[in-house]
Amino acid sequence: MNEDRFSLEFNLFVETEVPRDELIVSRTNLQGVITFANQTFAEISGYSPEELIGKPHNIVRHPDMPTSVFHTLWETIQAKKTWKGYVKNLRRDGGYYWVEAVVSGVYKKGALTEYKSIRSPVTSEMKIKMQNHYDKLRLEEDAIARSVAYLSRDNIEKLSRLADESGLSKNETLNQAIAKL
Repeated sequence: MNEDRFSLEFNLFVETEVPRDELIVSRTNLQGVITFANQTFAEISGYSPEELIGKPHNIVRHPDMPTSVFHTLWETIQAKKTWKGYVKNLRRDGGYYWVEAVVSGVYKKGALTEYKSIRSPVTSEMKIKMQNHYDKLRLEEDAIARSVAYLSRDNIEKLSRLADESGLSKNETLNQAIAKL
């Protein structure tokens, strides 16, 4: 993962609301590569449909999402069942959006040919509940947790200088500094 993408600009905290009267729709091949993206998906994700088609669907995977969620999703749909759950997605600009997703197979003449995903808005209460749940899962899975820190301008500048001098990302530099405590 490119650590610099999650720099001290905190662009990951800019949420795009999914309109209440629209659905995000996509289809993928059996390997998860996007074969169709509706205009709502493109607008909410910050990509054009042409930029999405041919890319793995995880192009919009947010780093807050636990691996286990996608493991369960794939197990479910490969067992020819429908998966339903909450997903925090990453926008092209580094922001995010929450969706309730329903993913299922598309069959032609009884044979599974692709997957479809229909996504709808999520209430504020559910976003908070799921963010807290996913934070706990990520800490259990990866020993990595999301953290928000309020630093003085001087400390931000020091951190940036240290990162530049060491050739590390700001996140790596901060982790090293904390480890020395």
